[in-house]
Amino acid sequence: MIKAILPDCVVAADLLTDPPDPMLFPEEDKAIGQADEQRRAEFATARVCAHDALRKLGLRPSPVLPGLRGEPQWPAGVVGSITHCPGYRAAVLGLSSKVTAIGIDSERNEALVDGILDAISLPEEREALRRLATAHPRVHWDRVLFSAKEAVYKAWFPLTKRWIDFEDIVVTLDPASGVFTARLRVPGPRAHGQRLARFTGRWLVDAGLILTAVVVPAPARRGPAPALQGARA
Repeated sequence: MIKAILPDCVVAADLLTDPPDPMLFPEEDKAIGQADEQRRAEFATARVCAHDALRKLGLRPSPVLPGLRGEPQWPAGVVGSITHCPGYRAAVLGLSSKVTAIGIDSERNEALVDGILDAISLPEEREALRRLATAHPRVHWDRVLFSAKEAVYKAWFPLTKRWIDFEDIVVTLDPASGVFTARLRVPGPRAHGQRLARFTGRWLVDAGLILTAVVVPAPARRGPAPALQGARA
């Protein structure tokens, strides 16, 4: 499903159900430890997706272990993101030569619990959500906003190794294009010598799910300068 909102520079693998006997590397099995059944299913199926995505990149699958904040640790030269929610698991990967950052998130298309919207949004965002809800009442726009900010955080953290608060991200949703823009209210990370002041992503609402994705392409590499006419090799 998530492939529909991704550029061609990345690969994706997703599942709607948990396999009965997911194959994990011993290191992954140890990392999940004595977690409860639900957490173990989320972790294991997400790793199945991650291994499949590594194959799609032409790489041999390897253990994908959680970092200090739970972020997936990818092999050298790989950029990626994992998501899971009830009824959906996914991994999206790209080569670092082509992609600077990836952040994905999945949520059920359900309203946020009371009080959460005020904690994760700004007044201008809440006003925009009210207009969207009037025009498109079947979509829980508060949850789309939450998911978009989660995707931005997942793209942000590997570049900075720092937390960013929800109110430090101002999201604008365009229902006509399915594109969102996230403006940072704090100094953005530096990547390839440039500071990122905003992230752009896409979202999809289908089959009871909300999917969001942020993919920051790497700058195009310039080829060698053409030789001057008459110059010696």
